[in-house]
Amino acid sequence: MEVVTDTNPIGVIDSGVGGLTVLVRLVEAMPDQPFLYFADQAWCPYGPRPAKELRSRLFGIVDYLLRRGCKLIVVACNTATAAAIAQLRTHYNIPFIGMEPAIKPAALTSQTHHVGVLATLGTFSGALFQRTAAACARHAQLHLVVGEGLVEIVESGRSDSEEAEQLLRKLLAPLLAQKIDRLVLGCTHYPLLRSALERVLPLSVQILDPAPAIARQSVRVMHGICSLAPVPTTKPVALELLSSKPNAHLLEFAQRVFDFYNLRFPTSHAENYVESIEN
Repeated sequence: MEVVTDTNPIGVIDSGVGGLTVLVRLVEAMPDQPFLYFADQAWCPYGPRPAKELRSRLFGIVDYLLRRGCKLIVVACNTATAAAIAQLRTHYNIPFIGMEPAIKPAALTSQTHHVGVLATLGTFSGALFQRTAAACARHAQLHLVVGEGLVEIVESGRSDSEEAEQLLRKLLAPLLAQKIDRLVLGCTHYPLLRSALERVLPLSVQILDPAPAIARQSVRVMHGICSLAPVPTTKPVALELLSSKPNAHLLEFAQRVFDFYNLRFPTSHAENYVESIEN
């Protein structure tokens, strides 16, 4: 890949608002870079969708982001990573960063040797997860739970509701019965449930979110393709939020997420609706 300019944006893809938990870490690590965040809310949730169908959709989204000049694309969705990251890297001549549940650090640091993993069915079915889980099996026993219904709760802005807490209690009860002391969040929507999770989980259970590690890896990759110098002040938008769903109010949600992480929202921003994506 040819060296690109610092004004080319970094693309971030998710099925909805969950990838904002990765975006905040990326902005925190690279505050001078412009970002394009694509929330495919018309297709959310990704978890139940067949992998082949999802790959086709993601190719369409990537084609759109490349037309917008993206120099690096972060697939900020575990399900999308499981379904398509290998094919995307083979097909396109730009770097892709994918999500991977933090199973390894959880397994290596667990004192009880029992680790809970909360993710979508699509993530659990992916070859990457299965390889990582197999490699960590000698360190800890993994207990898996599909977070059915959690993405929809987050997307509707009910992350800290009584409904969210009750659903988490139901989903996590089998894991807590196994004496887990680590809970791996295998979906980028789930960190937005942290307040409810902390009410449900005992203090002995540590929550692991891979987003900071993804941001560090993105910085390493960026050093190889551009200088990471501050973007010229003539650059009109530091963060553009895109949704495949009309009237998604993505900007309002993003501002709340940045507040949740105590991070200043980019002063230059925009929200736009992408009417159609070829798939």
